[in-house]
Amino acid sequence: WETLCRLRKENPGKICPRPAAIEAKTLSGLTVAAAGDVIYKNDITSGFICRNKDQIKKKKCNDYRVRFSCYPPFCDRGVCWTSWFNRDNPGATGDWEVLSELKKQYKICDNPLYVDAVTTDTMTPAIYTGETFYMYNPTDGFVCRNKDQTTGKCRDYKIRFGCPCNN
Repeated sequence: WETLCRLRKENPGKICPRPAAIEAKTLSGLTVAAAGDVIYKNDITSGFICRNKDQIKKKKCNDYRVRFSCYPPFCDRGVCWTSWFNRDNPGATGDWEVLSELKKQYKICDNPLYVDAVTTDTMTPAIYTGETFYMYNPTDGFVCRNKDQTTGKCRDYKIRFGCPCNN
């Protein structure tokens, strides 16, 4: 149970008032999709909740850690945003905007602090599309897999990275 309320109490002033996105990974680094747990809550209002009673075959939830992304100005101090990148389209397997691949084509800092993803057509933030993301973090990039969607196909996304500013 990584609820936003409890995390704010444990980390005063370190989580913005209105988070833009939440990312959960197991302590070993697996994404929620890769871990295979049934998740009760995973949103910017409640936080992240995996209940043992929801798991198949009496399996227990993995141990998770979460982090939140925030809109400026909360995170704008000392952060410089890259241009938007759209290297892939949601073809056969999905939309793969992976940092390692983007770095082959574009100049991006070595250790991005933030990642932001929006749809290419309407600039809708990814977190508001209702789609499930296989990967969405600043160290790896963004992946929307078609097989994880109820519609069977991802929308087309573009991403940008928040890097430490060189003062």
